[in-house]
Amino acid sequence: MLAAGALAALAGLAVSEGLAAVLDLRESPVLSVGQSVIDVTPGPVAHAVIDAVGTRDKPLAVTGVVVAIILLGALAGRWWRSRRLVAWLLVAVPVVLAVVSVLSRPHASTAGVLTCVGAGAAVVAVLELLLRPAAEAGTAGGQSRRTFLVRAGLVALATVVVGGAGQVLGARHRRRREIEAARASLDLPVGRVAAPAGTGLGVPGQQPWLTPNRDFYRIDTTLSPPLIDPADWSLRIHGMVDREMTLTYQDLVDRGLTQAWITIACVSNEVGGDLIGNTVWGGVPIKDLLDEVGVQDGADALLSTSEDGWTCGTPLAALTDGRPALLALTMDGEPLPVVHGFPVRQVVPGLYGYVSATKWVTDWEVTRFADFQAFWTKRGWGERGPVKIQSRIDVPQSGDSIDAGPVTVAGVAWAQHVGVAAVEVRIDDGPWRSASLGAVPNDDTWVQWSLAWDAPKGDHTLQVRAIGKDGVPQTAERAGVLPDGATGYDKVDVVVG
Repeated sequence: MLAAGALAALAGLAVSEGLAAVLDLRESPVLSVGQSVIDVTPGPVAHAVIDAVGTRDKPLAVTGVVVAIILLGALAGRWWRSRRLVAWLLVAVPVVLAVVSVLSRPHASTAGVLTCVGAGAAVVAVLELLLRPAAEAGTAGGQSRRTFLVRAGLVALATVVVGGAGQVLGARHRRRREIEAARASLDLPVGRVAAPAGTGLGVPGQQPWLTPNRDFYRIDTTLSPPLIDPADWSLRIHGMVDREMTLTYQDLVDRGLTQAWITIACVSNEVGGDLIGNTVWGGVPIKDLLDEVGVQDGADALLSTSEDGWTCGTPLAALTDGRPALLALTMDGEPLPVVHGFPVRQVVPGLYGYVSATKWVTDWEVTRFADFQAFWTKRGWGERGPVKIQSRIDVPQSGDSIDAGPVTVAGVAWAQHVGVAAVEVRIDDGPWRSASLGAVPNDDTWVQWSLAWDAPKGDHTLQVRAIGKDGVPQTAERAGVLPDGATGYDKVDVVVG
């Protein structure tokens, strides 16, 4: 049953490519394994291969992986009925190797692992479909042979369909690679900068003051991020303005980029949640652009539209009052990642993202709130979305069991564009105690805090609150995120032994 095994392997490959396309993976498992083969090939061998085949070494590596999988599948089919354990191993080993390869790549993801497992499941399903009837009816039986041929034909057809669909969807993968190449080739006039001294308190378990791009939260409505070449990007500014303007990516670069440390948060961030991040953004001040076009009297909103049609209404006052509201091109010193809005997005401190942080932005209309409803305001969310002062306990975490004695309680607090004046912690029903604060470069970022606690044995509840530089304390009243952000004290319950 070598043919059945080979067909099962082809079906698994087709499912792998199809899932990779549907899940928008940067690399399919086959490509990941091929790249891993290249990565582990010794230098002398690689040099010999390149000398022999030139630039065809990478296609040959992928072809070799495919051929090896088909051969292993054929052997699995050969022994599926007589040596089941060996056959299972022949299926499992390539899946495990593919998982290891996927996890070793820079863009490792759970979706990549699921794709490998799905391909292995497809191989097993096809082997069962084609070979179990033969085992039950006897390979010499005419009905069994007809059943096998019919089912093999259906599997072959399904393999072609799935593989073809994967190739069609694979056009997006090719486009993604093109956009990533364009992104990597950009030479922007800003680079990475170190976090200001004193911003990080160095408490184990506390979230870093600078959020790495890979860990930055992502909330948007698109199933698949828009893929926009910077050379094709433009922004039209129109509406209640004296002069309409259209800007290209190069126009923004030529203006010079301003960098600013800014914390942004999602309105869906529950008390104690992690839908918030802090980094240095680089871009063009939005106020400068609005000044150039000339905002007309009566306008109070900027309606921005993403390339995928998502809309957002931002108060003009928050874009023109001196805060570092940016049309951003960089994030932590590098061009924006695709999932965070490449090539251009908005960043406005002090406002939740749903009213300010338009990714893949391509259109600005200066207008009035009375004349439109944006995507989320149509769905019951507040119109203007100012960020509410909040604080969070990172360590210890609720449910932790800790030793009696000195314990460091630590977390973060934020009140963007207002600033945090103080953070206080309460143990059980005791008095509020002042925490130590880290340094901040401005009022638009969060601040790390810590408190030394001599923890006695027993069950304890810890609560935290922040006080803004405007003198307004964080409210204890508990409210959900709808319509304009959660409120209440974050608290954790710990057991001290």
